[in-house]
Order: sequence, then structure tokens, then C-alpha cells
Amino acid sequence: MHSTGWSRARLSGVLVRRDRRWPPLAGGPSEVPSYLEFFAGGGMVRAGLGGRWKCHFANDFDPLKVQVYADNWGEDEILEDDIHKVEADDLGRRADLAWASFPCQDLSTAGNGLGLGQASGTNRTRSGTFWAFIDLMKDLRANNRLPRIVVLENVVGLLTINGGEEFKAVIAALDRLGMRAGAAVVDARHFVPQSRQRVFIVAVSKAAKVAAELVREDPHPAWHPDPLVRAVEKLSPQCREHWMWFNLGAAPELKKTLNKIVKDKPVGVEWHSAAETKRLIAMMSVAHKQKLSEAKKSGKRVVGTLSLRMRPSNGKTVQRTEICFRGLAGCLRTPKGGGSRPRVIVVKGTNVRTRLLAPMEAASLMGLKENYQLPEIYEYAFRVIGDGVAVPVVAFLRTKLLTPLLRSVKKSNAANVRNPKRGARSSSGRSRREQLELRI
Repeated sequence: MHSTGWSRARLSGVLVRRDRRWPPLAGGPSEVPSYLEFFAGGGMVRAGLGGRWKCHFANDFDPLKVQVYADNWGEDEILEDDIHKVEADDLGRRADLAWASFPCQDLSTAGNGLGLGQASGTNRTRSGTFWAFIDLMKDLRANNRLPRIVVLENVVGLLTINGGEEFKAVIAALDRLGMRAGAAVVDARHFVPQSRQRVFIVAVSKAAKVAAELVREDPHPAWHPDPLVRAVEKLSPQCREHWMWFNLGAAPELKKTLNKIVKDKPVGVEWHSAAETKRLIAMMSVAHKQKLSEAKKSGKRVVGTLSLRMRPSNGKTVQRTEICFRGLAGCLRTPKGGGSRPRVIVVKGTNVRTRLLAPMEAASLMGLKENYQLPEIYEYAFRVIGDGVAVPVVAFLRTKLLTPLLRSVKKSNAANVRNPKRGARSSSGRSRREQLELRI
């Protein structure tokens, strides 16, 4: 494995740059698709892309997440640093894909609505670190190293916040890079028993020819819901002209329910005492007590989620226990307090038990394997999980879109090299190295 040029001062908890220059790769370009992973967290995108894709570089500024990444994937590719300090020289030779799951705090419905901020602003929002990523892509493009595919992932609030202006800004930024875009909204509930909607924006060069079977004439309701369709309608005429509706086929059917995830003997958490469970039940409304009664009558092991919510009651605001037996967990988030921690309720006849969701159960809800290493401290484990990308969703996009799309783009680029008159740009101005990279 090639050195990435980073040395790590583990005692101080930071990574120290040893050498900005990426060493040359022996033996010529690799046939294995390569990628750059920004805002990498615990490496769940890496888990979803799998071993047939090669990570050349990963970055996150959170020491905890960087440590988890290194524990699971090794230290060779991950850099702990602010993305504003990452430079094009840090990223190595041209990659096939750049993935950026930029922060969602200022784009989510639970956030503050600050959005992305201005591209040229000095005081950028947390979600506005998107612009630092775009700056890096600009630098790569100036050096003929812009990745062939760019993927952006975020909450669906990106489509609607500030009247859709933030989404317009994202697509316009890709347009200025010379890329055309498409998007899909994918709910993790098609793959794991967790309701987790995210929007995935995928962009390629405007000069690249995309295989006909990868796009549709019209949006598909499973992947292109009304908020996305309305957001696209608000784009500039130029961005709408180049927009792509990706063809992802039919949505898979979920086969694994919450009942399979939640264990009778959890690791890392304890079942509540009988007194605590009784207290939680006493805080239920009549409607939720009726749900509990019906679960008891079934005689089967019934697993549900349990949440604490502040609700109006007789002119006051009181805390209520709310339960749900749909077989799905709610969207896992980074817990900010005791009430926000995910809880479960297990009913079998008259026996009712409650507790916190265990870290490895949460990992299963993200599609991670049993050997995935998490921090031992509960809050730390959920800080990594709550900000992650569901692994099976990434794997689905890899199979249905990213791998065939890369194949299509490379085929188109190779054709442009062989027949420069048919391409958008003559190959005579390209270096020998770039022409070789275009052929792979």
C-alpha cells in the first residue's frame, strides 16, 4: 500500500503533515475505481462502496470520527483536518469519484435555517463547508484532475429550505464546474428497518455521454418525490436543460424488521428496572396505552420504538411517552440530551420491558457489519452513527448507478480521445498522462 504522506502524533490527538506530494504510483493507472471521501465520519460510504472501489483519500475534522475511521479501515488514507485547509496537492492523482456528505445542521428541519451561506463569505455556516469542497473541485479542475463523478449527500431539507434556494446554489455550483447533475431521494427503510430519507446528487461532465439505460424521460415516484421535482423546476434554464432523472429501477422490499435487530441480551446497555418501565407507561396518552394493550393481546414478541415528547395537555405542556410498533426505527441522530436517546419497548404477553437502543443495534440499523468497531462510550458511539450514511443505500447506488455510470463516462471519454472531432474538446491540448487516464 502506498504511503499517503501523513504522520500521526497520536499522543497529541492530531495528524501532522509530513509531505504534501503524493508519491507516484508504480505500474501505471489502476483498473480499480478510485474515490475521495470528504466529511468521511466513520467511513460508512467506504463500507458501502466496498472492496471493488479504492479509497485514495479521506478527510474529517472530528478527532473521534477520524479515530473510528482508522480503527476500522486503517490510518493510511484518513486525514484529520479542517476541509478549508485541505489542498489539491493532498489528493493524489485523478480519482474516479469524489463523495461529500457535507454537514446538515443548517439544512435540516430541526436546524436553524442558516443554509449554505455565501460562497465567498468568510464566516461560513457549518453546512457552508460545502463551498470549501467546491473550491477543492475547482482546483482539481484547473489541473485536469476533476473526478469523473461527484456525489453529494444530505438531508431532504436541502430541497426545500429557504424556498429551494440552497438546492439551486448547489446545482449551480456543479454547473460552473462543467458538470450536469441528477438526484434521487432514497429512504434507508427499503434496506434496513430505519426510516432515514436522504437526497443524493450525482454529477458528471457535460461532455460525457451517459448510457441511455441509466436515465429516464420523467421522474420515478419511488426515487424522485414531489419535493425534488418542485426543486428541479426552480433551477435555472441551463441547469434544467442538463438535468438527469436517473433510472434506479424498482424500490427493494424490506425483509428485516426491528424484531430481528433488537436483542434480548443487549451489549452496552441494561434493561430498565420494572419501576422505570412502569413510570414510562404511566406517561402514555390513552391512545398509546391502547397500542400497548393490543401488543400484549397478540401473545407474540412485539418490538417497537419508544420516544419522549413534549405535548400540550389541558393548557399545559407535559412530557409524554409515545410508542410505535411499525417494525421500523425512527431516523437515528446524534443524541443531544437524555430525551433524544433512541429507546425500544419489547412486549411479549403481559411482560413489558424498555431500554435504550444498544450501539451495535444502531450499527445494524445503518447496515454495518458485526465486526465494525465503535467507541465504548454510548454518546460517542451514537455521535458516529447518527451522522453516518446507511451502508446498504451506498451499495445500492454503487450497483445501480455509480459503477455503470463510471463505465459509461470512461467509454465516452475514450471515444473522445480516439475521435477528437466528435468530442467537446480536442485531445491535442491534453497531456499524454491525461489521455491515458481518460482511457481507463
